[in-house]
Order: sequence, then structure tokens, then C-alpha cells
Amino acid sequence: MSDTVIRVENLSKKYVLSHQQEGQQYKALRDVIVDGAKSLLKPIQNSKFKIQNGSQEEFWALKDVSFEIKQGDRVGIIGRNGAGKSTLLKILSRIMEPTSGSIRIRGRVASLLEVGTGFHPELTGRENIFLNGAILGMGKEEIKRKFDEIVAFAEVEKFLDTPVKRYSSGMYVRLAFAVAAHLEPEILILDEVLAVGDAAFQEKCLGKMQDISKSEGRTILFVSHNVSVINKLCSTAILLKEGQLVESGDVHNVVNKYLSTVRESYFEKEINPLKPTIRKGWLENKIIARARYLRLHLEIHNPTDMECSIDILISTPIGINVGFASIGTFDYSRMLGLKSGINEITLLIDISNLAIGQYVMSIDITKPNIEYFDRCTNCIFFETIRQTEGDRVLEQAWEYGCIEFPLHLEEHSVF
Repeated sequence: MSDTVIRVENLSKKYVLSHQQEGQQYKALRDVIVDGAKSLLKPIQNSKFKIQNGSQEEFWALKDVSFEIKQGDRVGIIGRNGAGKSTLLKILSRIMEPTSGSIRIRGRVASLLEVGTGFHPELTGRENIFLNGAILGMGKEEIKRKFDEIVAFAEVEKFLDTPVKRYSSGMYVRLAFAVAAHLEPEILILDEVLAVGDAAFQEKCLGKMQDISKSEGRTILFVSHNVSVINKLCSTAILLKEGQLVESGDVHNVVNKYLSTVRESYFEKEINPLKPTIRKGWLENKIIARARYLRLHLEIHNPTDMECSIDILISTPIGINVGFASIGTFDYSRMLGLKSGINEITLLIDISNLAIGQYVMSIDITKPNIEYFDRCTNCIFFETIRQTEGDRVLEQAWEYGCIEFPLHLEEHSVF
């Protein structure tokens, strides 16, 4: 028997969006009722896709998506907002029908797409465990066997006989995840739900998911914007962009592809007329062989003459901070004087102590200890490599610590 548990072929989902014409006023409820009554007196027409005094547009949330998932895979699904991630999970969970294409799923599926999915607010936590288990296809005896384990994992013993409508969002997600994870579905589908829990519970959930996948051979599909969590949990990943599959395969390769596509849009933003705004940022070389310095170019629009600081955080693509550089934050005498207009500056960052590997930069313009003017998170990518195979360079084999990299202003001009 094949070990493929999910096969998706040419999957597409189309929505028809209605747009109000310019100048058209919104109708009150009484107008809608009157118009409805009038329509009863008119000949019946097929108006499924007819919108009076308006226009409609086709929107493809997914378009010709195809992939396979093997038993025991831990698959991260990533992409920007609107990429089609949640739509894909709803179709896989049989909540939504696709417009075209086919899906073959082998095994019992448990989905946790929103906080409190499958819970009745008037029922207690105890009653909802049995209700949710039944929704997931479990028998009463099976739920009883797992009941104590579910309650202990969710940490809601004191509130077990309290209606869940009085639960906090964190308690909701703890109980919902505990039910879904402990009632032994072959396939577990999660959509960003762990963002609600606290850090300790997130770690607990990640450990549970790794355990049920590795030791029990269950399959996990996980949507998250936190690439650090995706890298930590998942073995493979799928990248969606505007409803289409861009790349799939090894999780680290797919995450790097995702980060590179996200960075393209970080500087595409409106200028703040009241504060300094980073319009552009680039390195002369994104791949560096044994370089001592990074030469960073920034273009900053500034509304008026002022002094500020520039702070740079260097991290790995999975979110581990390795170092920082700053002008002005720790020494006010070195603050950068920006003039009114477009400031082009060049900064030299000493990275001689940086190990080989891939990194991302985040850049802040601030008034130290007072105000953030602008922030670009993970906006610039670079990689350090060996110059020759025999180079003796630092390897990333230790736990990272955040160190300071010397930073110097090399050039500053105003236009």
C-alpha cells in the first residue's frame, strides 16, 4: 500500500466578489425588504450571478494546486496573507467544496482551524470534550480512556465544569488542541491556533506534535506566520503565493524562498509625512566570502532636520538573534543628523566575528528611549560563505548569543 495519505491534484477555489458601483448608496434594511417583495411580482429569473447596479469579479483563492503528503510528514504551509492557506485547510477539512480539482485523503482527519472550533459556548469544558470528540468521530469509550490525559494537558481542571463561554481565548485553545491531539486522528490540521496560547503552552504543543508524528506516525499540516516554529516543527513545507503553489520540499529551502519573496515588499510603503521613513535598503553583495565589512546603503525620507539613531539586528532565517549594530542608541554623541529631504547613507558593519551561514537584517530608526520612527523587520538577506574549501572559519555549532557588531557611518548625502 502507498504511504501517501493526502493527494491534491489541480485544486482550485473560485469566489465571485461583488463591487458596488461608484455613487451607489448602501440600502437600509427596509429598502431590501421592499425590493424583495417587488421581485416576487416579477417573472422568476435565473439571477445566481446577476448583481443589479453593481459589478462582479472572479477571485481565485486557489489555482491549480497539486501536491502529495506522506504518512508521518509534518508539513508547514506558509505564505503571505491572502495566499490561500486557510482556504486550502478548509477544503482538506471538508468544510468547503473546491471549484475544481480532486483530493484523496486516507485516514481520519482532526481540524483545529479557529479557537473553539466545534465547541458549544453554553456547555461545560467536560461536556465539550465529549461533544468535540464525537464530532471528530470518536466513540464514548474511546473519549473516556483519554479524558484524564486531555484535561491534564489542557490545564483546565479547575474550570472543567464551567461553561466554555467564560473561558479566556488561551483556555479555549488549550482545551481544543488537547482534544484534537489526544483523540488519535491519523491527520491533524492546525491553522495558526497556537498564536493564542502563551509561550510555555506553545512549547508544550510543539513537543506533543513532534511526538505524535515521530513515534505514532501521524501526519500534521500546520499553518503559521512564525517561520521559527515552522522550521522547528516541520520536515517539509509548502509555499503559496496568490493562490498558487510556488515551491514545496525541504522546510529550510522553502522558508528561505518565502523570506526572500516577503522582503521584496518591505520597502513598498507610503512615506510618513511626519517621521523618517526607510524607502530603500540594499547591500552591495548579498553573498560574502570571508568579508570583514558589510556595506549597507539606506535611502531615508525625512520631513525635517532631526537627530536619530539607527539600530540593526542580525538574525538567522529561523529567528535566532546573533548580533546587533547601532549608531546613536548607546552613545548620543554619535546620533545621525538627518536633513530634510531624501537622505542617502552608507553604513559599514564589521562582521568579522560572524559565522558562515544565512542571515537577515531588521532595521529601526528611533529617537532613543522615546519613539520608533520606522521599522523594517527581516528586510535584507545576506549569506557568508567559504572562499575556498580549506578555509578555517567559524562554524555555527554553538548556542547563539547576541553580540555587538561595530557600525560606522561611511557616507551621508541629502537630495
